Amino acid sequence: MPCSIGDQPTDSCSVNNSAAGSVGTCSIGDQPRYTINATEIADVAAGINFARQRNIRSTGYGSIQVWIRYLRKGINFQEMYQPSDQCTKSNWTGSAFFIGGGYTWEDVYPEAASRNVIVVGGGTPSVGCLGGWMQGGGHSPATHDFGLGADQVLEAQVVLASGRTITANACQNSDIFFAIRGGGGSTYGIVVSTVIKAHPTTNVTAQIFGFAPLTPNDTTAFMDALAIVHQAYPDLSDSGFSGYGSWSIYSPTPLVGNFSTGFIHTIAVFGKTIAQAQSIFAPVAAQLKQYNGTNLFITTIYFSFPSYVDYYNKLSGIVTPVGQTAALGSRLLDREALTGDVAKLKSTLQTIAGTPEQATSNNIVFVGGGQVSADASDPYSGVNPAWRQTYVHNIVARGWAPGSSNATIAAVYDDITYNKTQAMKDLAPHTGSYMNEGDRFDPDYLQDFYGEHLALLSEIKRRYDPWSVFYCPTCIGSELFEVQPSGQICW
Repeated sequence: MPCSIGDQPTDSCSVNNSAAGSVGTCSIGDQPRYTINATEIADVAAGINFARQRNIRSTGYGSIQVWIRYLRKGINFQEMYQPSDQCTKSNWTGSAFFIGGGYTWEDVYPEAASRNVIVVGGGTPSVGCLGGWMQGGGHSPATHDFGLGADQVLEAQVVLASGRTITANACQNSDIFFAIRGGGGSTYGIVVSTVIKAHPTTNVTAQIFGFAPLTPNDTTAFMDALAIVHQAYPDLSDSGFSGYGSWSIYSPTPLVGNFSTGFIHTIAVFGKTIAQAQSIFAPVAAQLKQYNGTNLFITTIYFSFPSYVDYYNKLSGIVTPVGQTAALGSRLLDREALTGDVAKLKSTLQTIAGTPEQATSNNIVFVGGGQVSADASDPYSGVNPAWRQTYVHNIVARGWAPGSSNATIAAVYDDITYNKTQAMKDLAPHTGSYMNEGDRFDPDYLQDFYGEHLALLSEIKRRYDPWSVFYCPTCIGSELFEVQPSGQICW
């Protein structure tokens, strides 16, 4: 069984205890052994050639990383999109941005704001513009109205596993264009620039809505209310609402007021007034009225913003903490899952709620429908087709205490995979999962992450990277490899 280069990456090193004067062994494990600090596209190509010639993968034990943070060729605005090769197959006649290199969305958003346009980028502004966020699909507070991040790309420059740099769009290298627009990162090449859509800005009305049980005996009412909101999401989406939420039956930090059990979402509707937003939400409020003040504490606040950037900066653009350890799973939920069988929905919510001692959290990504569904007609979109029928992408997660045993951690992972995520699969058996926020140990990851596009994406992978330079544990082509206990990647 041949393995990638690595040669047991263990080195003698000080244990950083000068008083003891002892020396131990340390290992970099599955972290990259080689780094290319690319400042030019030629550096990227040189790094790929180095890896290909030495049988080095792009991820894992003995791997190489190509860092494009300092590959920066500018962020340029086009009042009207002009294809670099006069390609006439794009139907986009609006504005566009060229993003040349390793920029993050916090670099691009000010440029968009200064021109009074909206770009679909990460909810967290520190997310990179060219990498896995976009190539895996990419959701955003603007996704419902303007589409997934992958579907914003009009053309791209890509350095292939052969070391060749190409332009990919609807007219040339359209198979690579398809693959990088939602078919997964670290798989087909390194994207070094893109041109993306820019949309006219609009006013935004937002709602922060939450509820919590008044006493521990009101948990049943809380779960009933949770089901009512989930059932309402498809109709709310069809009326223009979208956003993000979270809930837990026991959160280490309060979600609503001072309550450790609670639900909260921040959703918004573009181009409408507060009165119109209240009217849309009125049927849901009416159903929940019976619980207000009797079983639940319920709070609703509306905000009006003159532009998308004002809304984003006030209610969305937060840099989230890093370094936390957790196991997570997810499922894309369609209308049938949310409204078809109320008893099954309630049972699923109860399962993914977990027990208080598990401190399970659920995050609601309510961004489907709208333009996400409409973009099903795009023949060059490699996004998992399950997105086109999705209203809610639900993420369930559990952590563990510092110093937990391997057995404890393994039990948490198993609970997420085989209990909580499986319950969501049973509720929505014909959809899939979002690869960027999915279960790393999903036994059906190829079908769940790539759906009906799996066969075509696999063919493109074989065509452009027969050496398997580009690898990740759940990427297209990963099924050809086996990770050894040592961490080595073998095939």
